[in-house]
Amino acid sequence: MGMKLCGFDSVARRGFVYAALILNFVFCCHLLLLQPLVAADGQAGGASLFERVSQSVKVKKYSEALSDLNAAIEADPALSEAYWHKASILRQLCRYEESERSYKSFLGMKPGNSAAEKELSQLYQAQNALNSADDLFESGDFTKALEYIYKVVLVFSPECFKAKLLKVRLLIAAKDYSKAISETGFILKEDENNLEALLLRGRAYYYLADHDIATRHYQKGLRLDPEHGELKKAYFGLKKLLKKTKSAEDNAGKGKLRLAVEDYKAALDFDPNHTAHNIHLHLGLCKVYVKLGRGTDALKSCTEVLEIDGDQVEALVQRGEAKLLVEDWEGAVADIKSATEKSPQDMNIREVLMRAERSLKLSQRKDWYKILGISKTASISEIKKAYKKLALQWHPDKNVDNREEAEAKFREIAAAYEILGDEDKRTRYDRGEDMDDNGMGMGEGGFNPFGGGGQQFTFHFEGGFPGGGFGGYHF
Repeated sequence: MGMKLCGFDSVARRGFVYAALILNFVFCCHLLLLQPLVAADGQAGGASLFERVSQSVKVKKYSEALSDLNAAIEADPALSEAYWHKASILRQLCRYEESERSYKSFLGMKPGNSAAEKELSQLYQAQNALNSADDLFESGDFTKALEYIYKVVLVFSPECFKAKLLKVRLLIAAKDYSKAISETGFILKEDENNLEALLLRGRAYYYLADHDIATRHYQKGLRLDPEHGELKKAYFGLKKLLKKTKSAEDNAGKGKLRLAVEDYKAALDFDPNHTAHNIHLHLGLCKVYVKLGRGTDALKSCTEVLEIDGDQVEALVQRGEAKLLVEDWEGAVADIKSATEKSPQDMNIREVLMRAERSLKLSQRKDWYKILGISKTASISEIKKAYKKLALQWHPDKNVDNREEAEAKFREIAAAYEILGDEDKRTRYDRGEDMDDNGMGMGEGGFNPFGGGGQQFTFHFEGGFPGGGFGGYHF
């Protein structure tokens, strides 16, 4: 038993010796590491400290640099240069209140130091500029806010994370999405898990309608923080938009046009500012309206597209179709001609243009049905009845006081009956044939029921004209 205790004491003594040696080694190391921190300004230890701090700043290890400086100040509160270096780093990080205290501590030890006073002035400029940029962002003056960020804040505080994020938000608000993607790329290169940068980068891709990449950014952020409010809102909002868009397209493809209209309108309500996607929704809605024959609605939707992109060929064609529906013949031809000029090889557009030009030409000819006051489905007996009534009403001999006007009206009525009272001519007219080109002589300087060396026509109305006077009218 005594031997065992003696062996135990020997092991304990050895352990104690080893522990003492280790503690002595740690103490020596501690002294060596603290030596540069407690050295006075200008001595070799201080130079070593500030060189290490400088190297940390170069590789953007600001926490390490600040930790070294804080340890030095704790070891030697009179180490003025450490306050200055600390103030400078904090200013660059836009930790302005802490930076200001450090500058003032240094100037309390080294009053009148012009370099430090200049940096303190730059701190105030950057701080005021950042506050102004925040206010301008809220008021909607994005251009001015960006000027403050670029020209002041990031000049005096180049590592200001808050300013970098605000710059990205301003770029998105100003619709410079490509630049926003570039700027968030720099942030994520330093910290790939930065939630704010992932959100903003995803939002920039979203507004470019690159929805797959936007979704991946939102998903990555939510994997890091499943309860992040803005990321959840952005992710699930995008999913709903894409679902409603697909429903609209599917219904349009299946011919369920009224359902498609409702889906397109619901999708457009999600985000009125998402122009890159909404241009597609407006065009789809316009095409559905054209198929439904709702010309006015179609015209509005296609105009929305062209206000975003005036060179959108399909929108020009569809707006031309919409104008045909509302009988804006000249407007239809103008739109479709413009589309043809932008896509001269597209034969389908040329066919639409020919149809529009034909409609315009037909609109410019006399509407004989309208002149006789009858429908296009009127029977021959209805045509004769209408003609007889109007001919009696506008017979020149019955309109002595306005004979010139009556003769013009009577001539027009007779010309209408000449076409519509003849089955063959009426059929050709209804087909859209240009009757003037077929020697019919309709219109001004053409058909003249009063003679002029041409064919004679006889109009005979049983019972004569009202009030007596004529049993027949010859010329």
